[in-house]
Amino acid sequence: MDEGKRRRVHWFRDFLCGVLIGAGAILPGVSGGVLAVVFDVYRPFMEMLTRPRQAVPRYWGMLIPLGLGWAAGFMGVAKGISAALTFSDAVTYWLFIGLIGGTAPSLFREAGKEGRSASAWGSFLLCAAAVFAGLFYVSRVVHVQVEPNFWWYNFCGALWGMGVVIPGMTSSSVMMALGLYRPILEGLARLDFLVLSAALPGMFLTIALLARLVTWFFRRHYAVAFHGILGFVAASTLVIVPTEYTGPGEMVFSALFCAAGFGLAYFLARMDRREEETV
Repeated sequence: MDEGKRRRVHWFRDFLCGVLIGAGAILPGVSGGVLAVVFDVYRPFMEMLTRPRQAVPRYWGMLIPLGLGWAAGFMGVAKGISAALTFSDAVTYWLFIGLIGGTAPSLFREAGKEGRSASAWGSFLLCAAAVFAGLFYVSRVVHVQVEPNFWWYNFCGALWGMGVVIPGMTSSSVMMALGLYRPILEGLARLDFLVLSAALPGMFLTIALLARLVTWFFRRHYAVAFHGILGFVAASTLVIVPTEYTGPGEMVFSALFCAAGFGLAYFLARMDRREEETV
C-alpha cells in the first residue's frame, strides 16, 4: 500500500471510530470510553490530554478525524439514535453489542500485555460485579424523576465526561433513571442553546479534571486497570442485552444488526492490522 492510500485509509478508520465513540456516549448502556479502548484510541487520547507537548506531535494525524467523527457521532447521530430507539430498542442495542463483541478478542489481548496476575483477575471480577449491580439498581430499582434545567444538563455533561475518561462508565443509563435522557437527547438533536451551553462545558471540564488521575493509575497498575475495564465491558454489555421483543421480525433484525456490528468491528480491526504491517 502506497503512503497516500495508507493515510487515507487510516484517516477514514479514525473518523469512523470517532463516530462510533460519539454515538456510544449517547446510547444507554454503552460507554464511549470502552469503545475508545476497543478501537485502540483511548491511550493516545489520554496522552494528548495529560502530556500535550509530547503527545500532540506524535498523534496529531488522528486528532482531526477523531474529533470530526466524534462531533458527528455525538451531535449528529443523537437524532438518529432517538429515532432508532423509538423504532426498536432491541435492534439498536444489538448493533452495539455486536460492535463490542467484535472487538473483545483484541481487548483481551491488550489487557494481558503485562501479564494476568491474581490481582488483575480480582479487578475484573470486582468491577464486573460492581458495574452490573449498579446498572441493574439504577435501571430496575430506582425510579427518581427530576425537572430538567441548566444545572441538571450540566450534570449530564459531567456524566458524559466521566464516560469518556473512565471506560465502562455508562452515563446514559443514569440519565434514564433520573428522567433526563430523552430531554437532553432531544435538545442535542435540535441544537438547543440551553442544553449545549450546559452539557458541553460540563463534559469538557470533567474530562480535563479526571484525565491525569486516570492516566496515573494506568501507568502504575496497567494490568489491574485494564482487567477492570474488561469487567466494565462484560457487565455493561450483559446489562443491555434485550429480553423482550415485539415478535419474530424484531428478533431477526436484531440478529442481522448484531452481525453487522460485529462485521464492522472486525473490519476496523483488519484496518489496524494492515496499518501495523506497513509500518
